[in-house]
Amino acid sequence: MKRPAPKHRPSPRSSEPRTAPRTAPRTAEVIIAEVGARGDGIAAFEGTKVFVPLTVPGDRVRVAVKDAANAKGEGLRSDLLEILEPGPGRAAPPCAHFGACGGCTVQHMEDAAYAAWKVGLVQGALARVGLGDAPMEPLSRTPPGARRRARFAALKRGRRVWFGFNERLSHRLADLTECPVLLSRLFALAEPLRGLLLSVLPDGGGCDVIATDLEGGIDLVLVGPRSLDRAARERLVVFGEDCGVARISWQADDRGTPEPIAHRRPVAVSFDGLPVTPPPGAFLQASAEGEAALVAAVLANVGEPKRVADLFAGLGTFAVPLARRAAVHAVEGDAPALAALNKAAGALRLTTERRDLFENPLTAKELARFDAVVFDPPRAGAAAQAQALAGSKVPRVVAVSCNPATFARDARTLADGGYMLSRVYPVDQFLWSAHVEVVGVFSRP
Repeated sequence: MKRPAPKHRPSPRSSEPRTAPRTAPRTAEVIIAEVGARGDGIAAFEGTKVFVPLTVPGDRVRVAVKDAANAKGEGLRSDLLEILEPGPGRAAPPCAHFGACGGCTVQHMEDAAYAAWKVGLVQGALARVGLGDAPMEPLSRTPPGARRRARFAALKRGRRVWFGFNERLSHRLADLTECPVLLSRLFALAEPLRGLLLSVLPDGGGCDVIATDLEGGIDLVLVGPRSLDRAARERLVVFGEDCGVARISWQADDRGTPEPIAHRRPVAVSFDGLPVTPPPGAFLQASAEGEAALVAAVLANVGEPKRVADLFAGLGTFAVPLARRAAVHAVEGDAPALAALNKAAGALRLTTERRDLFENPLTAKELARFDAVVFDPPRAGAAAQAQALAGSKVPRVVAVSCNPATFARDARTLADGGYMLSRVYPVDQFLWSAHVEVVGVFSRP
């Protein structure tokens, strides 16, 4: 699971640009029938669907329906004006910023309804490709206060720094004072970072801050500003010492390479007891609990292979524990991640290969030497690699995904190639969001 980083800089005062006049929204009273894949309630309005944020099934609400220019393809967007009668699945959100901050979309759902909705996202995606009958395991849950990695946005205006996440469907910034999703020690850096960025950012300037909780301490990467003078670098060093940050790096933009600024202590993430030193800002599963659930599902279903291919291997989340029981060939396109895995691998039965699996997937001939394949692509899925697997004779395939829609697409490809989807594991790693992880087990009859 790899999620692309945002490319914009949010602003707390700017509004969306207007390219054409808009008609005034129409108000309507509707009843929410279901919650869709993005977390919005769905109701019927004048023969079409209308999407209503912050609602649950059974809510009777008054909404402002947007004009056709704001259509979402299969329906219309709307703003929630008033809850006239709450539905049975509604609950009080635990965060004061909910509704403004776009980080969470469904804190207002009662827990049982929320869990059922998460499972339904996976079941619905599979049903749409004709695989809705696949056996579904119970949902693995990640608790509040467990997320160990976040990408914050910051913006300086005068003598104040806004710091937080984007508002819903907006480039504006929700200035956060709390976050029940994150590890407390991660969010505890928010206020000190405001002070740091007040002295580092130019007026009107912004940056993103990637913060990761690792063994050894917190790892920070500032993405922007475009340049850092000597005084700013010295402030970053002092900040790391004062706040106990293990490592601080900087890069001018998302295309740049992180430049070390201060490295006070070694940092690592351990996979099955093996410490790996991740490069600054490297992808890591969002929580230790979520990672453990994914790894457990993979290990329980990979069988007893002699040779395994781990595709989109990253830092070795699956490759390392798999290499305790089989010879593993780990394939990854990101050079720094692969170098970190190589350096840590030691005596493990592990070989690595740098390869762009989107443009150059392993062919059926190359796959023939493996008894099992594990693949964990980014949100876009692994269309080309799934097609190659479908034409192979690999006995067992375990797919990991953070996107039920692309997982279902790739699952259909494997099924069309003769594989049977024998088990599905939903994992709720992104709490109160519309994202859900999936592990699918495929075998040849």
